[in-house]
Amino acid sequence: MERAGVVADQTYACASTRKARPVMKIGIIGAGNIGGNLTRRLTALGHDVSVANSRGPQTLTELAEETGATPVPVEEAARDAEIVVVTVPLKAVPNLPSGLLDGAAEGVAVIDTGNYYPQQRDGKIAGIEDEGLTESRWTERQIGHPVIKAFNGTYAIDILERPRPAGAPDRQALPVAGDDEAAKRKVRALIDELGFDTVDAGGLDDSWRQQPGTPVYGLREGVDGVTKALSEASPERTAEFRA
Repeated sequence: MERAGVVADQTYACASTRKARPVMKIGIIGAGNIGGNLTRRLTALGHDVSVANSRGPQTLTELAEETGATPVPVEEAARDAEIVVVTVPLKAVPNLPSGLLDGAAEGVAVIDTGNYYPQQRDGKIAGIEDEGLTESRWTERQIGHPVIKAFNGTYAIDILERPRPAGAPDRQALPVAGDDEAAKRKVRALIDELGFDTVDAGGLDDSWRQQPGTPVYGLREGVDGVTKALSEASPERTAEFRA
């Protein structure tokens, strides 16, 4: 969920956390609010981050200088990456380069943070509205690779301001959906490292439970609250999120 905000203190990225997990090569495609703040946090955790946007690496100099991330063309963002984050407007997904993930590491996990905003931004997408595909299933078909849906209902500023240690009573939980169980475990481990709990929201065909307009979308609660909100979701798309 896009929401801008000032960069908060990032001291949560503690040395003990860095030691607990290996450094990973991570590619981020999209440098808006979500992509930018994930770049900030993941570099602070010591990961090797490449970041790309549609305007070219020359427009990412400031973010690169701030974080130490490597700005690259979109075509190179996934090269050798163990995790790739696709965080672009849904209407831009079909314009991503063909073979985007060809150079990624074996077993790469692809995170889709996208949301369908037909009236506000994306226009009508027939596969979603007429065929009834979930938003992330549609994205998966466009890029030709399984995806894990995560961060789509997270306020961007929370990525900076709301991480908490494991076991903290006020630790926020994020829903995570996907069919590839190994990739889902990898993504959930990364989210834990970022300072958030996770709730398994099922397969990608169940990911309507965390789409815009559902109870969990934008929810700032822990595991119990997120689990309850997912169970209360309706598959019926609300009028605000139909073309």
